[in-house]
Amino acid sequence: MILKLAELALLGSLAIRFLTGQWPWVWWQARDARKSERRARTLLGVGTDAGRETIIDAHRRLIAQVHPDRGGSNEAVHEANDARDLLLARLGPANRA
Repeated sequence: MILKLAELALLGSLAIRFLTGQWPWVWWQARDARKSERRARTLLGVGTDAGRETIIDAHRRLIAQVHPDRGGSNEAVHEANDARDLLLARLGPANRA
């Protein structure tokens, strides 16, 4: 029984490797990273071609709306900061400074 499950797992892994060009665990991590980036871009309201200044300006506008002093919450501020940090990290080193 366990040997049969191991065979199925191996065949499934090889099939995903063949179809996607990546091992399942690498493909899954990349998929999660793409989802996180998409969520961050949606939250800040920026496109895929947004540069450093655009990301920072969008972050400032969002923080002005969700700041606890204006009726927002600390969680919303943390989420906005995380989105900004993620998108800035995705930029090349020359665009981060």
